[in-house]
Amino acid sequence: MIRLVPVPFEGGVALGVEVKLPKTTLLAIATDTGYIMCGALDVALLNERLADRGIVAGRAVGVRTLEELMEAPLESVTHAAEALGIRPGMRGADALKRMAGSADSPGRTGDHASGK
Repeated sequence: MIRLVPVPFEGGVALGVEVKLPKTTLLAIATDTGYIMCGALDVALLNERLADRGIVAGRAVGVRTLEELMEAPLESVTHAAEALGIRPGMRGADALKRMAGSADSPGRTGDHASGK
């Protein structure tokens, strides 16, 4: 089953995605700029093989709900996320706030979950 829900945070509303699979659940919370995700995210792949895309993302391990993902410290982040001031150890909610702040820069529009 796939569940999509709005996830409010200081600075906006993101899109929460929960994918229930056999023996695991994938979790992600996305803004227009980037996303945070559960331990299934391969940050090294994003930094090395997909570096040209400049993907803004962070990985939190040991989370089982979207709420836990918001509160958990990020275990690793992409180089593009670091460029926005997102660091390992930062709470997911704080990383989303930074992502939302960067969405105000030229070329970025709106709020992912509300469609603005």
